[in-house]
Amino acid sequence: MTAVTAPPREPRTGRVAPTAGLRRPRRYGKALLYLALVAGAVPTLLPFVWLVRSALMQDAQMFVAPPEWIPSPVQWSNFGEALTAQPFWLYFVNTVVIAVISVLGTVLTCSIAAFSFSRLRWRGRNIAFAVLLSGVMLPYAVTLIPTFVMWQELGALDSIIPLTVPSWFAGAGGGVFNVFLLRQFFLTIPFELDEAAYIDGASPWRVFWTIVMPLSKPAIVVVTIFTFIGTWNDFLGPLLYLNDEEKYTLSLGLASFQSIFITQWGYLMAASAAVIVPIIALFFFLQRYFIEGVTLTGVKN
Repeated sequence: MTAVTAPPREPRTGRVAPTAGLRRPRRYGKALLYLALVAGAVPTLLPFVWLVRSALMQDAQMFVAPPEWIPSPVQWSNFGEALTAQPFWLYFVNTVVIAVISVLGTVLTCSIAAFSFSRLRWRGRNIAFAVLLSGVMLPYAVTLIPTFVMWQELGALDSIIPLTVPSWFAGAGGGVFNVFLLRQFFLTIPFELDEAAYIDGASPWRVFWTIVMPLSKPAIVVVTIFTFIGTWNDFLGPLLYLNDEEKYTLSLGLASFQSIFITQWGYLMAASAAVIVPIIALFFFLQRYFIEGVTLTGVKN
């Protein structure tokens, strides 16, 4: 028997692997990308930083030239005095109630409409969807007076009914965009899941609740954030329909506060910062789902 010998080894040339030489340019590119993102974030954050530093300053210190960025001394009392000058806690509760009802109605009805337009087959579906999308081209000012007259005839003025009931009808207000957003996301879910469920005897409602909705959490979070922010910042709606000060929302209460304390900038900045904080906290807690929902919406298969 002949011995089996291993093939001769190739001599080492001392060359570096090609991928090792690419690491340094990649690091430089990533560093430049981060620098560009930081440079773009600074102008965006500057107004908010200015608001917070002004809320912690005395009025005379705000308008010093060149501007001072660090409050000295820090006026924490601006927040306490501003939030107790008017019943902002009552405004906060009113705003939360309206926002929660609007979010629940928008998510429920818009998701049902989007499910019908994306997962069910019925005659005239595309035509109905095109008619629904045409509502986006209709300016809000065109329907403002007829809507106000309608709620007046129904005796719903000076109540939260005109601010909450439209959200329970998909397509009302900003619902058209939400229906479109959810429909595009529902189209990314494989139809084989629906067919398997129908074969097992599931109804469309069962498919909607047990398959489509659990797989659409990112899109639902996006609709929730958009609806909540829109309701939280809404000023024209409460201004039209609310007369009793005890029913004011935060935006309407802040406008009233501005008319009273127009020369006390520290109080005004503190109240404005307090109104903005819940929106910022909501976005930071849900930003992962928000970015995921926006990214995946419209991407099919």
